Amino acid sequence: MRSLFPVTDLTTTGAAAPDREWSLDELAEAYAYPADLPAGTSWLRANMVSTLDGAAQHDGRSQPISCAADMRIFGTLRGLADVVIAGAETVRQEGYRPARAREAFAARRAAAGQGPAPAVAVVTGSLDLDFSLPLFTEPLVPTLVVTGAGAPAERIEAARRAGADVVIAGDGTRVDPARVVRELTARGLRRQLTEGGPRLLGQFVAAGALDELCLTLSPMLTAGDAQRIAGGPGVAVPERFFLASLLEEAGFLFSRYRRTDS
Repeated sequence: MRSLFPVTDLTTTGAAAPDREWSLDELAEAYAYPADLPAGTSWLRANMVSTLDGAAQHDGRSQPISCAADMRIFGTLRGLADVVIAGAETVRQEGYRPARAREAFAARRAAAGQGPAPAVAVVTGSLDLDFSLPLFTEPLVPTLVVTGAGAPAERIEAARRAGADVVIAGDGTRVDPARVVRELTARGLRRQLTEGGPRLLGQFVAAGALDELCLTLSPMLTAGDAQRIAGGPGVAVPERFFLASLLEEAGFLFSRYRRTDS
């Protein structure tokens, strides 16, 4: 069977090359954001992991189905982003901490006019968050809390007292995913990365806001009833993405899909 897309092995540079890990610089080149984004626009990519049978989590967390190479790519995608977007449930379950400055990306970020680390934007309608956690008390850049105009006023005030930047991106208590993208873009946060969870990613998909999906396929089977990478209401017509790149290491596949009109 002929493969339409050759698989690039993360551990080699060619047939005769010794096994080695890809450097962070090589991964940064492979996962670079588009260089020709029109002014005032943004690029939203998602980074998710799934088992062979479609589970996005095991025991409520993604780490058990991940691997070291997946975490290198995870760190690379963060190192390239202006902002990391996550739902409140994911922030709680995964124990989110502030993004850190990494020397490996310092020159690249400076050349792109970026700060030393991406901001973290937490999407939440209720603001049911613990504002004493390091994500809010120790960020290198202020954490953003993205909510609706009808969110509880006392929780908005608590977020602001904790030093968070509150972003209104919806009416009532609901957050509009397309407006999330617009509001962050208006703040100059154009290179956007969402790490889920599945409900938030499903909302971006349903809104037609996702430009790129970086999906790690884990060579594991879990059965059970774990969530898929995207949840919520389905779309009327499935949207076609094309395969932009495919890497492999130890049976894990690291794919990158882009919208056909991007």
